[in-house]
Amino acid sequence: MALSYQRIVIKIGSNVLTQDNGMPDKARMQHLVEQIAEIKKQGKEVILVSSGAVASGRSLITVSDKFDAVATRQLLASVGQVKLINTYAELFNEHELTCAQVLVTKEDFRDRLHYLNMKNCFQILLQNNVVPVVNENDVISVTELMFTDNDELAGLVASMLNADALIILSNVDGIYDGNPKDEASKVIEEIDYVVTGLSAFISTQRSQFGRGGMLTKSHMARKVAQLGIAVHIANGKTENVLTRLLSEEVINTKFIPHKAVSGKIKWIAHSGNYAKGKVQINEGAQAALCSTKATSLLPIGVVRVLGQFQKGDIIKLLDQNEKLVGLGIAEYSSEKAQERIGQKNQKPLVHYDYLFLSPEIS
Repeated sequence: MALSYQRIVIKIGSNVLTQDNGMPDKARMQHLVEQIAEIKKQGKEVILVSSGAVASGRSLITVSDKFDAVATRQLLASVGQVKLINTYAELFNEHELTCAQVLVTKEDFRDRLHYLNMKNCFQILLQNNVVPVVNENDVISVTELMFTDNDELAGLVASMLNADALIILSNVDGIYDGNPKDEASKVIEEIDYVVTGLSAFISTQRSQFGRGGMLTKSHMARKVAQLGIAVHIANGKTENVLTRLLSEEVINTKFIPHKAVSGKIKWIAHSGNYAKGKVQINEGAQAALCSTKATSLLPIGVVRVLGQFQKGDIIKLLDQNEKLVGLGIAEYSSEKAQERIGQKNQKPLVHYDYLFLSPEIS
């Protein structure tokens, strides 16, 4: 039985596209592009989030040891990005497909207007049967401006485009119930987005060439699944992994999606880094917000206002232990919120239509 996804974001990690010696694996790229072409023939839309610029740069230029890590990364990424996109263009052209380069930074997701402009760009590419090839702009994204890794970027793109599924290709078959190197360990084939305790057995080791580990993948996957998008983690080095995954013929880990939510909520969910202020809420408010009933945050449930914010800003909601409960759009300023702390019969500080409750990070 085939999965009925129509719009799919596929993220290919550095460890899939890179050989053991750190050089690009063109044969692997070619095989993956063949599968994407096959998926496109079925009338599906594909957005590709691809690592590999630094590895491509490494194949073109030798960098002196006197440069620091950031400068080296900028140099290799800027040189390598040209080679990477040209390789993709050449491979897609063999299947009479056109691809487009979309380089983004974390800043591009901060501003709602900028976010919508970027979304419109993707829409016009998809309407014209173009395959967007997305990567972080490593040339200008350094230190605090960087995404955690391309998994985070892929999650943002999938959320922004209301994708049906996000497929993350790594160098393992999925998330295991123990150490992947232990023969007794098995792949967990389905994970509910509300599950907790995953960190107890997920390896914190990162891949040789990538920035992210399986723990960051699982946290991102749970968040995206909570937004109504199915997430699969599979082995990118398995033959025909994409076509077999969509035909449910290959072992992988699937995060079961929650019911779909609005585009605005999807934007809010990924806006934690841009929050202007915080409010601490009491146990009663937390219980109400986390119940099955749609509930807004009222001032009577607020115990503290931290930082300054204006109407329309993203704010963080914290529990009594200052742990994140959720994110929302403020209906009025921190000044007014401060005046109304603990008061009854007041306008909600965060309306439930603009509230995202965070999956518990365990």
